[in-house]
Amino acid sequence: MFKITDKRILSINGFVLLSAYLLSFVFEGQVLYSLFDHYNYNPFGYVLAGIVAHFAGLLSCGLVVKTSVMARRTMLITMGICLIATTPFVFNVANLWGIGLIIIGYSGGCAIASWGYFLKLFTPKYERLKTCADVLIYSNIIMIVINVIAINLSPFVGLALSMLCLGLGMLFIWFIPVETNKLLIKETERKESSNNAIKSLVLLFLFVSIITINSGLMYQVINPAFKHLTGLLSWYWAVPYIFAIIIMRNLPTKVKRSHILYVGMAMIMASFISFMLVGRESMDFIIVNTLMLAACGIFDLFWWSIIAEMLDYSKNPSVVFGIGLAANVIGVLFGDIIGLGVTSMRLPSAEVAVIALVVVSIALALLPPLNRQLTILIKNHTYLANYDSLKNLQLPNIIQKTKIATPLTERENEVLELILMGKSNRGIGEILCISESTVKTHVRNIYSKYDVSSRAELISTFLKDV
Repeated sequence: MFKITDKRILSINGFVLLSAYLLSFVFEGQVLYSLFDHYNYNPFGYVLAGIVAHFAGLLSCGLVVKTSVMARRTMLITMGICLIATTPFVFNVANLWGIGLIIIGYSGGCAIASWGYFLKLFTPKYERLKTCADVLIYSNIIMIVINVIAINLSPFVGLALSMLCLGLGMLFIWFIPVETNKLLIKETERKESSNNAIKSLVLLFLFVSIITINSGLMYQVINPAFKHLTGLLSWYWAVPYIFAIIIMRNLPTKVKRSHILYVGMAMIMASFISFMLVGRESMDFIIVNTLMLAACGIFDLFWWSIIAEMLDYSKNPSVVFGIGLAANVIGVLFGDIIGLGVTSMRLPSAEVAVIALVVVSIALALLPPLNRQLTILIKNHTYLANYDSLKNLQLPNIIQKTKIATPLTERENEVLELILMGKSNRGIGEILCISESTVKTHVRNIYSKYDVSSRAELISTFLKDV
C-alpha cells in the first residue's frame, strides 16, 4: 500500500525531471542554444515556435484530461512523444528541428498541465507552497548541472542528460498508483466562489503575463550582453533564483510575504537600472543577474502557490494549472518579441530600462486589485495580507462602521464576526452551540441585509474599509 506521501514524492520527482528537461532544452534552454551555436543556426524562429506550441498545450490539455487516470496516461504519452521528438537534435537536420520543437512544446505543455491533478490529490492545501517551492528548486538545480555540461563540455552530452531526465521522469509517473485514489478525490463544490475564482484567475493571468515580460527581455537583451562570460553564465544564472525561493519557502508564517512582492518589483527596476549603468564584466553580471533572478524567484513562487490554492475551486485542476502556467509562457513570449525588437533597433540600455520600468509600473497598478480579489477567494494564503488585517481589527467596530438599512440582530452580529474570522457554517454552529441549518438561516438574513449573494461579496464589503 502506498501512503499519500509516497504518491506525493513520486509525482514531485516525475514533475521535477520533466521540468528539468524543458528548462534545459526546450524553454530557452542552454542545451538548445548550444546546439544552435554548434551548427551556426539562428535559434529565434525555432524557439518562438516551441514557446507558442507550449502555450497551446497548456491551454488545451484540460479539454481532454478530466480524471486523474487520464492525467497519468496523458503525462506518460506526451513525455514519450517528447522523447521521440528530441532524437532528431542528435543530427544536423534543421528542417526536423522546427517540427520537433513544435511537437515537444505542445506535448510538454500537456504533460505540465496534467500534473495539476497530482498536485491537488497528493499535496494537502497547507503544504502546496512548499511543494511548489520544491519543484522549482530541484528542477533548476538539475538544469544548472545540465547547462554547465552542455556549455563547457558538449551540447550533445547535455542533450543526452536532458533526455535521461525525461525518461526517469516517465518512470516515476508510471509508478503513481492512481487507481487507488478514488477515495482521495474531494471535489470542492463552491458555487458562490466560482465567479470570484474566474475573476481571480483572469487578474492573475494578466499580472503574471505582464511581470514576466521582463524575463523575456532578460533572455534577449541582458543575457546576450554577457554572453562572453560563458563559464559564469552557465552556472550562476539560476543560483539567485534558487536561493530566493529557498528563503521564501522557509520564512516564518508571521512574515507578510505580500510585502516582499513590492521588494521584488524594486529589484527588477534596480536590475535594469544597473544594466544601464554598469559595465559588462563578471561582477557587473553578478549584480544585474542577482537582482533580476531573485525577483523572478519571489514572483514565481507567489503565482505558483496561488495557482496551487486555486485548484480547489475547479473540478478540473489541469485547466486551472494549465492557464496559470500559460500566463508565464505568454509573458516570456511577448518579452522575447520586445527584446528582439530592442536588439534589432540597437536601442541604448537606457531605453531598455525605461521599457522595463513601464512594464513594472503596469504590474504595480495590477497588484492591489489582484491582492484584493485573491484575498476574497483564498482568505488564508501566506502571500495575502488584507484578510489577515481584517481579522486583527476590532470586528465589532468595523461592522458598526459599515451602515445598513436594517440592523443585525445580536445573534446575526455574532455569526457575522465568525464569518469574517473565516469560520465555516459548521464551525460557527459548534462555537455558538446552534445547528448548521440555523447558521445558514442567519447567513441568508445577513446576505439580505447587506445586499450580497455570497461570503466573498460580504467579505469584500468590509475589506473596503480596511
